Amino acid sequence: MIDAAWLDVQLFKVGDFSLKLGQLISFFVVLVITAVVSKVLQAGFNRLARQQGNTSHHHLYIISRIIHYLILFVGFIIALTMLGFKVTELAIMASALGIGIGLGLQGMVNNFVSGLMIMFERSLKVGDFIEISSGLVGEVIEINMRATLVRTNDNIDILIPNADLVSGIVTNWTLADNVRRFRIPFSVAYGSDKEVVKTAALEAAKAVNYTLSVPGRQPIVWMTGFGDSAINFTLGVWVSHEQVKRPTALMSDYLWAIDDALRENNIEIPFPQRDLHIRSSEVGFGGSGANQSISSQSSSSDNIKPHDGK
Repeated sequence: MIDAAWLDVQLFKVGDFSLKLGQLISFFVVLVITAVVSKVLQAGFNRLARQQGNTSHHHLYIISRIIHYLILFVGFIIALTMLGFKVTELAIMASALGIGIGLGLQGMVNNFVSGLMIMFERSLKVGDFIEISSGLVGEVIEINMRATLVRTNDNIDILIPNADLVSGIVTNWTLADNVRRFRIPFSVAYGSDKEVVKTAALEAAKAVNYTLSVPGRQPIVWMTGFGDSAINFTLGVWVSHEQVKRPTALMSDYLWAIDDALRENNIEIPFPQRDLHIRSSEVGFGGSGANQSISSQSSSSDNIKPHDGK
């Protein structure tokens, strides 16, 4: 038999509350078991979500997060009871915690509630590609208790407080549909044949392999204005959902194809030009007229002879 008397060793005592070594060990054991159970359930839900579609994936993600929070809450309560706290004492602690929330933890509670709102409203989902008002663009990786993890195309992970996503302006590129239209601006020199420009731009769109050409989503060319040195056009293209999350590479692919198509059709790509007009003038500068006048006066004075009075 193992002597368990050491578990009854009293660590400290405050009033009627005393903490024993066995209680402290039980407290940490319960916390560890709670964390392990939560991780195992989340891993199971994630494995199941990968086998389902996007809609089922989002529902399973919400369920897994709620179960995660419930397990943490129940486990923490059980751990406190292992320390010897009674229900009435936990109620008093909850009241004190409520005061703390009202004073200093309101930001954390606001982010937690905002995270629940995001998940239940389905305004943001894991896998969505978003853009916030600051210009940050990236994919939603996780919606956590305090913040949402967004990963940019440069593989940079950024944590955005949930409250900012609820109160701020967020553009969700893939909320209702993964397919999106992009607008590619370009310009040609004045005097270019507009029909040839249109044909060349459509050929460029066709050369990019992820351009969609289904009815209602064919590439289109718009003439958008007259610039200082060029006629401005815009190529509108619908792309497959894999490319929606790669806007920089997408823009490069289409501009590359447009440049090749314009060169093949001998269409000039303009550069800024300025015409300088010079007018001749008969007005003298630097006082040349005055110098001529002074010279005339000097010549006249040289021809004056003194009067001798005779």
